Amino acid sequence: MLAKDIMTREVTTVTPDLTIQELAKTFAQHKISGVPVVDANGKVTGVVSDGDILSKKGERVGSVMNKQVISVTEDVPVENIADLMIAHKINRVPVLSGEKLVGIVSRADIIRAIAMGKHIAMHTPIYDL
Repeated sequence: MLAKDIMTREVTTVTPDLTIQELAKTFAQHKISGVPVVDANGKVTGVVSDGDILSKKGERVGSVMNKQVISVTEDVPVENIADLMIAHKINRVPVLSGEKLVGIVSRADIIRAIAMGKHIAMHTPIYDL
């Protein structure tokens, strides 16, 4: 199973100039805990999560976001994505085609695939996700 098989294709994104209050409203409205941050051209420049809001000081997304973007392409096996999430202690991975954001895989997407009976050969125990 590949990223393209389980990724969420309609991705909520934010820009670096969005206020933290607006970001919190976005999280609450969409019932999510993190999003990719994109520039004016749609290029992913960071990722921001609820943990960033709680642990960092700043008034805008650009000042609290994680600028180290760990991303994958659509043809990366889900098992490799799970390994990345565990190794980097992250909950979501943007899926890119070139520099274009085409989806996102979250831990919830992987768990949902397992729950639906999709075969995913995990390299680590599932509870580590």
